[in-house]
Amino acid sequence: MKGSTVIVGAVGLIAGLIIGSFILNPEEDSAGKEVAMTATEPTAGPIRWKMASSFPGELVQLGTQGKMIEERLRVLSGGTMELRFFEPNALVPPLEIFDAVSTGAVNAGWTVSGYWAGKVPALQFFTAVPFGPNAGEGVAWMYHGGGLELMQEIYARHNIHSQPCNLISPEGSGWFKKEIKTVEDLKGLKMRFFGLGAKVLEKLGVSTQLIAGGDIFPALELGTIDATEFSMPAIDLELGFYQVAKEYYFPGWHQPISIGELMINLDNWNSLNVQQQELINAVCKESMLRGLAQGEAVQYPALKELEAKGVTLHRWSPEIIQALETAWAEVVTEEAAANEDFKRVWDSLQKFRENWKIWGDLGYLD
Repeated sequence: MKGSTVIVGAVGLIAGLIIGSFILNPEEDSAGKEVAMTATEPTAGPIRWKMASSFPGELVQLGTQGKMIEERLRVLSGGTMELRFFEPNALVPPLEIFDAVSTGAVNAGWTVSGYWAGKVPALQFFTAVPFGPNAGEGVAWMYHGGGLELMQEIYARHNIHSQPCNLISPEGSGWFKKEIKTVEDLKGLKMRFFGLGAKVLEKLGVSTQLIAGGDIFPALELGTIDATEFSMPAIDLELGFYQVAKEYYFPGWHQPISIGELMINLDNWNSLNVQQQELINAVCKESMLRGLAQGEAVQYPALKELEAKGVTLHRWSPEIIQALETAWAEVVTEEAAANEDFKRVWDSLQKFRENWKIWGDLGYLD
């Protein structure tokens, strides 16, 4: 399922979710459950919360969407709800937001759940899945296939309420200083890599590490790492990786889509009244649509600019893709055997994808 048909279908699906939240089902929350909207609902006071971000506010999509959330919530609440965006490290380091939100040291976090793999492995599924679903399929699983319920159940154990709040296009899958022609060329490389895809590359002999976005360029320039991935072309362009590495590889097998999250301390979330909670839910759904639409619009200008800067764009050979997919099957089997929650989420996603394929094979052009 490629090209404009997939994009139109995905955007239409997400638009339907947003319209549903405002018009068709005004008494349903983001999990599809009925909300008691009664005249006796207490009116909560204004909120003035701090939101720590894993991404710089000026970074296209990853940061700018967080700033949009801040502004939209302020406007739509008539100034009674402030979710103030703080740059990375202003409150806490980007990879420490989970603990800060859990303990209440900060009210909220603008980040991605895949960063918490070392704490809760199952949370990685709620950012990206290697060889996983496209945008329409992934969002359908989240909102109508049990994904959101699993996500919020797991987070609640850590005193966190979280939900999808950004959706961006497929990523590039690596910046390299030399061309990668065979699987053997990967062996021994030191590479910044994210999420479950890192475990896949380790199966192929790559030494991986997770580095926050702002720290990647100096590590690549100094030779601390030999290669990196971070995001999609428009974002990678802003981070300047092309200045050090000229070989850029696609497709993003490790992140066919990327979902960002808005984490809120659970005690803070529970202090809101229903209208306030629903306003946050609606703003996040709006952000999902805007994120996907913008992501599809900004990639080709970025790719043209990267080529003008001397970058060579590559697609992985079928042999390397097959090796990656084989390694992924090994990784997910091992991880599911080692962690009950990981297995529950994987089983849920797999079952949904098997059923969705009946529709996907018929409904979309190849």
